[in-house]
Parts: sequence; structure tokens; C-alpha cells
Amino acid sequence: MAQPSHRKRIWGWFFFDWASQPYNTLLITFIFGPYVGEMIGDGSRAQAAWGFGIAAAGIIIALLAPILGALADTGGNRLRWIWGFSALYVIGSGMLWFAEPTDFDLYQTLFFFAIGLIGMEFATIFTNSMLPDLGTKEEIGRISGNGWAFGYVGGLLTLVIMLLFFAESAKTGRTFIGLEPLFGLDAEAREGTRFVGPLTAIWYAVFMVPFFLWVRDPRSHPAPKGAVKRALKTLGATLRCLPQHPSRFAYLASSMFYRDALNGMYTFGGIYAAGVLGWTVVDVGIFGILAIISGAIFAMIGGRADSAFGPKPVIKACVIILMAVAIGIVSIRPDAVFGFDVGEGSPLPDIAFYVFGAVIGAAGGVIQSASRTMMVRQADPLRMTEAFGLYALAGKATSFFAPLLIGVATAVTGSQQLGVSPLIALFVVGLVLLRWVQPDGDQTPCSDPS
Repeated sequence: MAQPSHRKRIWGWFFFDWASQPYNTLLITFIFGPYVGEMIGDGSRAQAAWGFGIAAAGIIIALLAPILGALADTGGNRLRWIWGFSALYVIGSGMLWFAEPTDFDLYQTLFFFAIGLIGMEFATIFTNSMLPDLGTKEEIGRISGNGWAFGYVGGLLTLVIMLLFFAESAKTGRTFIGLEPLFGLDAEAREGTRFVGPLTAIWYAVFMVPFFLWVRDPRSHPAPKGAVKRALKTLGATLRCLPQHPSRFAYLASSMFYRDALNGMYTFGGIYAAGVLGWTVVDVGIFGILAIISGAIFAMIGGRADSAFGPKPVIKACVIILMAVAIGIVSIRPDAVFGFDVGEGSPLPDIAFYVFGAVIGAAGGVIQSASRTMMVRQADPLRMTEAFGLYALAGKATSFFAPLLIGVATAVTGSQQLGVSPLIALFVVGLVLLRWVQPDGDQTPCSDPS
């Protein structure tokens, strides 16, 4: 059987971003998250519950990610792992159809949401580890940026489909363009909005086909005897050696904080706007379209900047921008912007939040693309999947932290605005830790202290 061309392998890899992006776009941020808030009824309680639920999934991901990465490097065949976690993605997202308004079960909803999220995050570990197989050190920044932009376009298309043809307003029962939900879906039962779960599952299943047809694992080999034991031993040695690689250690710590803060923005942006500004699911969807369009454009631009200047200055600039946006968001109220009163009914708070959404999309797309190329530069080339397992650990070790801080701060203060303020501190810590990150890592051999 003829092997796919190099160009097809790159495009196949792109299709994972295209297929998986709707979980972030539709479920976490712009459609399903606000719907859950609507079902709970109280914005502060919804923000707290959503935070605690995602935190629980984050703990599971943090504990298992590096072990799975080490096992894949030892046992080979990353594609087999991607198949398995893809099944979790499809099952978890598809089951969100049953989040019915007349019999809404928050715990069941969060359980299936977490199953899908775990599947997506674990599959991402293995696909990200394939990035260095697609090009040289100078090329992978552009490849990563283009893949992220392609993923954003997939997320945008699914969001437009939902807004135009399915997601109905709770007040009118009509979609953004005034249609009843397609396929005879019952607007009163919110079947149009709940279709976001099955749509996310179907989209992933269909568009992972090019990935599995065109992507090959050049390091695929049968698992040796005692692979699990060997993987755990190797992982232990890697963790003990981290202090001897200060750049890698600092980068994992830095990314742990700034990615957690960014994920907090994505996760709570829709719920925040719905609770503070009174936005509907459709309003949040429009906000999402602006964020995704800017994200797709700037992910490509950022990928080229990454290839030209390296990922570190790109990441640093994005962290500063996102920190400024977090400060700005806390200052927005229905009657005030940046601390200045604008009067009830003014469109300025909505306009300001739309602008912030576009900036979050732009800087968020760039920083996530540049972050995975930076991980490639910091990692041991022979332990790439393990490295991305540690990268996932860094992203999830405190992934419960931002939602937990937001949940606690919101519950204690009863204010959604004060509830999101911990994100500012997380960005500051991430920025400070970048100081010790070397652009090309520190590849000195490690003497295992054990």
C-alpha cells in the first residue's frame, strides 16, 4: 500500500485540530456552557458549578497524562491511543443531548462533559507529539500555526451552523436568523441547543477520517514485555531530572500558569457575559464568531512570527496582552466600562466585551500554537510523547486551580466580576517564570539522582 505524501501527512495532522476544535468552541465556551448557566438559573452558582466540574476532569487528566505519554514512547503505536480516546470524545459529547431542561441533572451533565473532555485532552497529547515528525525546527512553528488556524475555521463553521440552524433563543424559540431549529427539533425542549452535543460528536467522527487515512506513526512498534513498568520507571527518572534542566522546568511551570489562566477565560467567558451583561446563547455565539475569526487570522500570522523569531518572544507578548484583557474584563459592568459610568442601556459594555473577545481569540490562538512548538524545543527528541504528557500535566496540574479559584471567589463574594479576578495573578506568575526559559532549551545529559 502506497504511503501518503509528506503534504498529505501534514494535512492529516491539521484535521485533528479541525475535528476536535468544536469541543472547545461549542461545548466549553459559546453554546453549551451558557446553556448550563441558563438551566441553573443563577449566574454565580452556574459559574461556580462549571468551575468545580471542569476542575475534577482536570485532576484526572493531570494524573494520567504523563504516564500515558511515557507508556506510548515505550510501547509505541500512538495512533492506537488516539483511536481509544477518540471514542471517549464521541461518547461524552454525544450524551450531552440528554441535558433536558425539564429534567436537568447537573451531575450527569458534568460527568459526560468530563468524559468527552478527557478524551479530547488525551488524544491531543499524542497528536501534538507528532509535530516534530512533520518538519524541521524552523518549519514547525509555521506548521503549528497553520494547524491551529485550520482548527479555528472548523470551530467557526460549527458555531455558525449552530447559530443559524439549531441554537434557539429561550425567549423566541427561533435561531439567530429567525428559523425554527432544523429537523423538527422542539424549541420548547431546547432540542436545537442540545443538538450541540451530537453535532460535536458527528463532526469529530467524520473529520478524523483524513487523520487516520493520512497520518503515520514513524516510531510505531509493538509494546515490549513489561512496557508499563518500564514506562513508569522512565517517567520517574525524567521527573527526577527536571531540576537539572532549568529551562524545561521553568517552561513547564510558566505554561502551567498562563495556559490555566487562558483556559479560564475560554471556559468562563460565555457564562460571565451571560450573567453580568445578560447575554443570550445567541449573543455569546456572535462573540464567539468574532473571537474565532481573529484567532484563525492571527494563528497563521503568529506561526510565521514563531518561525522567524522563535516561540519565546511570541508567547511573552501574548501573555502581556491577555493579562491586560483580564484586567479590562473585571472593569466591565452593564452601566460602566473601565470604571467610567455609561448609564443603563448603553451599548458600550457590550461593544467593549466584543472587542475583548476578538483580542482573546487572537492572542489565545497564537500563544497555544507557539506553546506547543516551544515544548518541542524543550523536549528530549527520543521522549517526545512523554514530554507532551508532561506538557499536558503542566496544563492540567493547575487546570483545576483557575476554575477552583473562580468557583471559590465567586461563591465567597457572590460577584462574577470579582470571581474572575484570580486570572490576572495567574498570568503574572506565568510571565515571571518565562524569564528562565531558554529559546532552544537545555539538552544537557541528565544524571539520575536516584
